[in-house]
Amino acid sequence: MPHPIGVGLLGLGTIGTSHARALDALRDRAQLISYSGGTPEQAADTGWPTAEQRTPEEVLADDRVDLVALATPSALHAQQALNALDAGKHVVVEKPLAMTSADAELVVERAARRGLQIAVMSQRRLEPEVVALREALEAGQLGAIRLATTHVHWWRDPSYYEDAAWRGEAGNGGSLLNQGVHNVDLLNWLAGPVQSVTAQQGTLAHATKAEDTTVATVRFTSGALGLISTSTATPPGSPATLTFHCERGVVEIGQGEILRWEVDGVPAPQIETAADTIGVGASNPNAIGIAGHIQQWDDVLTALATQSAPSITGRDGADTVRLLDALTTAAATGRLVTLQENS
Repeated sequence: MPHPIGVGLLGLGTIGTSHARALDALRDRAQLISYSGGTPEQAADTGWPTAEQRTPEEVLADDRVDLVALATPSALHAQQALNALDAGKHVVVEKPLAMTSADAELVVERAARRGLQIAVMSQRRLEPEVVALREALEAGQLGAIRLATTHVHWWRDPSYYEDAAWRGEAGNGGSLLNQGVHNVDLLNWLAGPVQSVTAQQGTLAHATKAEDTTVATVRFTSGALGLISTSTATPPGSPATLTFHCERGVVEIGQGEILRWEVDGVPAPQIETAADTIGVGASNPNAIGIAGHIQQWDDVLTALATQSAPSITGRDGADTVRLLDALTTAAATGRLVTLQENS
């Protein structure tokens, strides 16, 4: 790979500017060549005044672009990832990878066939409290998981949906796919795989076609049970949590911090609290920091430089979409859905 790596960014909106700023922090290893959407003023504000504003097609056709980052509306991710792979570009996709499991699998298969890397932004996996919990589970320090829960009770005022109409469209997902996805990913990664789910969804506070509240039950293949609730209809908004009730005690983590660690014979790990630098978007999406994006982009660039797989791959993203798809199907049909039948 060339050094620095040329990046094309599709979508210079709210999350796109986070990607651009993260790349600015790593500009000795990556260069933003071109972008679609947004404005030249936004590009300059993120540290890239010389980046060229182009159409998505022009970004993909640019020989200087080695990797394409997708920060567009969720429903566009799968097709744009396929287009980028067909253009010979590595891909970084903002969550979710796709809206359906079938589309996610198609992207992963295409990347493998083309011999290209694809990474999905799941930066919370790299946070110190998540790493500590993962290590304790893998070491058997907590015993068997009995109940694993995650709650993302956020608030988005009407202007959030008015500023970008796609956020309220049913085809682009709602609170589950766009706000709850990180915690659902963590639940699946730490406690999964999942055997079956039930779910209900509603639009309780916004004049949108997309749901703004989801509640679900989960049965893991281990026999453990789980609960998921996501919302953008719960003012004033609370930090997301992930709680594991295990054979030897309970662990609860927030974002960037351990909230509770009561495990028989196992002291709480000493981690550097990162909540202040990560930023929590419980009531304001603009409050979400870029520390996690920098960390994951660093991992992606290292993988490309060493010709190895990134820590969080397209396969990881597809596994999360498979669970999200099952939850959406369960809510739409009102029945229990097994992941085997929904694959």
